[in-house]
Amino acid sequence: MAHDDIALIAEFRESLTEHRYHPAAVQNYCRYAACFLAYLTERKISVDAARPKDVSDYVRCAVRRFRKRHDRSPGPYWTNLPISAINGLMRRVQKPWPPESVASGPGEALCRAICTEYQEWLRMKRGLAVASVSDLMWEARNFLPWYIERATVVSFMELTIQDIDAYFAMRARGLRRRSRKDVAQRLRSLVRYLHCTGRTPTDLAPQIIAPMLYSYESIPSALSSEQITAVLKTTGEDQSPMGLRDNAILQLLTTYGMRDGEITGLRLDDVDWRAEALRIRHSKTGRHSLLPLMEPVGEALLNYLRQGRPKTDVREIFIRTRAPYRPLSRVYNEVRRRLEAAGAKPPGKCGPHTFRHARAVSLLRASVPQKVIGDLLGHRSPESTIPYLKLATEDLRAIALEVPGKEARS
Repeated sequence: MAHDDIALIAEFRESLTEHRYHPAAVQNYCRYAACFLAYLTERKISVDAARPKDVSDYVRCAVRRFRKRHDRSPGPYWTNLPISAINGLMRRVQKPWPPESVASGPGEALCRAICTEYQEWLRMKRGLAVASVSDLMWEARNFLPWYIERATVVSFMELTIQDIDAYFAMRARGLRRRSRKDVAQRLRSLVRYLHCTGRTPTDLAPQIIAPMLYSYESIPSALSSEQITAVLKTTGEDQSPMGLRDNAILQLLTTYGMRDGEITGLRLDDVDWRAEALRIRHSKTGRHSLLPLMEPVGEALLNYLRQGRPKTDVREIFIRTRAPYRPLSRVYNEVRRRLEAAGAKPPGKCGPHTFRHARAVSLLRASVPQKVIGDLLGHRSPESTIPYLKLATEDLRAIALEVPGKEARS
């Protein structure tokens, strides 16, 4: 191995160790990275010029060597480790990795340029949340090349509402009304931007008609008190680092009805142990709430911080259980996994919001004023709390009026 490659592997090993990878993982990652560098040297490819295709070619070569050595094929996930190791190495050498491919033509170059500008506009001009920008950009990256492939010229000056209708008909197949409305709203945003930047002669956004949705037409999905008890019991029995983390997350969901982003954004500084208070940053409204730190939540957080949380300089409370130790980006998968383990199957979606809805129901049944419920859940307007009223169906049945029927004929 060349001197430069040896130095690169040493830097890679030091970086993995700093990020607190397990010693065995460090050894394996460095071994696979060294094999890949040797592969590049054999083919006279510099590490600076390597591309994702070279990684794929190396993996296929490694699989062939495995078959020859062991007289059998490797397991279905065998290639995950070398690919992760090589990608980690290449991220240190090339930024960004994987590198952006060269545009295949003027149409693709135009779409990329618009997407880059549009994304910056959504972030800086409109100030949208990361999740909202991601959804809008997904639609843009699909619609723009779809139109350019069918256009007679590499431009959006001839874009018509008929073109948008054709895309919408293709895109909306199999989607529910709620999802179709989301698609329409994303298209409106993109078309409006194209007009504002002079890429279309007229603003077609007002002509994009979305499906009609009626206020409070559906009932939110919520867990019953028995299901919540079962989930907390099952998760509380898991004393692994992941179990301690998930238990703390579930206690927050159950007690305060927090949103996904409010949990992932919770920082060490947000817990005031002396005052027994918890500060919550509401991800939708941008406001803060200072709530009392309830005993079950405090105990769960302490157990996780003392016994389950990895040692890291990250200030967010909830961290991945495996290196690299980064903050959780969402808790949907963790919550769904714990619901399945407890055998809890709420009607509809099975994410963190089922706990939020259940908390609202429990407060309604305890005769807590609607304004207080809205403040706890971080609602900006009382209108946002109204849909939760539909969840207390048992209370509605208790005050239902009997419908008089016809008297039986004698």
